[in-house]
Amino acid sequence: QVQLVESGGGLVQPGGSLRLSCAASGFIFSDYGMSWYRQAPGKGRELVARVSSPGTNTYYIGSVEGRFTISRDNAKNTVYLQMNSLQPEDTAVYYCAKLFGSTLDSPVDFTAWGQGTQVTVSS
Repeated sequence: QVQLVESGGGLVQPGGSLRLSCAASGFIFSDYGMSWYRQAPGKGRELVARVSSPGTNTYYIGSVEGRFTISRDNAKNTVYLQMNSLQPEDTAVYYCAKLFGSTLDSPVDFTAWGQGTQVTVSS
């Protein structure tokens, strides 16, 4: 059974940084790409970033490119999202999700979501 546990969220001032973690279990982590999504209040869930199974290829949506970095440690079954230069519009609940394959273009496995971690950017 796929389990994903996100952590690392919190309250941060604009311009600040946070590092999110997602601990995965129940599948062979190193075989699958991973992704981060977010959901702001009153909005739908939005893709933020993806990483391929070995961690060599990444994708970001335009609004976070250059500020966020997705990475993974396959030895620890963990995917990370380093978020720098945070802005109020980054406020959301952040979720990780596995992909059905190893590459960036693999479809997302929407059947398994963690509880998410709240990120609030406010002065």
